[in-house]
Amino acid sequence: MASIDTGGGDGHKKGPGVKKAKKLSTTVDMTPMVDLGFLLITFFIFTSTMAQPTAMNLFMPKDVDKPEDQNKVKESGAFTIMLGKQDVVYYYEGLDPTKIQTATFKTIRDEIIRKRQSTNPEDLVVIIKPTEHATYKNTVDMLDEMTINEIKRYAMVDISKVENELINITEAAAGIE
Repeated sequence: MASIDTGGGDGHKKGPGVKKAKKLSTTVDMTPMVDLGFLLITFFIFTSTMAQPTAMNLFMPKDVDKPEDQNKVKESGAFTIMLGKQDVVYYYEGLDPTKIQTATFKTIRDEIIRKRQSTNPEDLVVIIKPTEHATYKNTVDMLDEMTINEIKRYAMVDISKVENELINITEAAAGIE
């Protein structure tokens, strides 16, 4: 609460007929103001919503018991991208992994654009296969490339043993550790 100190003076007058004004000192108690401030802070903290985590919607194919019930890809429209060590990307067209080629994240976009332009849009399917050495950032970057290049059909699949061996041979020949 605010209080006013009305300390009485000594009652001396200076000069004849001069009335001296009493000096009033004021002090303000800040305790209620601080309490109000903390109440407002806690109110806004409890009533505000925290940032919601963002997630990407992925439509995964259903598991099937028989291999013949699985979705088939046309060989002319298949484009497989494998993510390796040190931001290196390996890719091949069709279903033959022995025709593996090497790219980087800077050059893979050009290959995706070239494949998209040379293939019927209904037949184009990009298969993304991260290796055990691929980083999470590289996987998200490749999913971003699918959005940027407007690829409607793509899938993330586990890498096969043959493809993994081909990548290990290619990385050993290139000196990538």
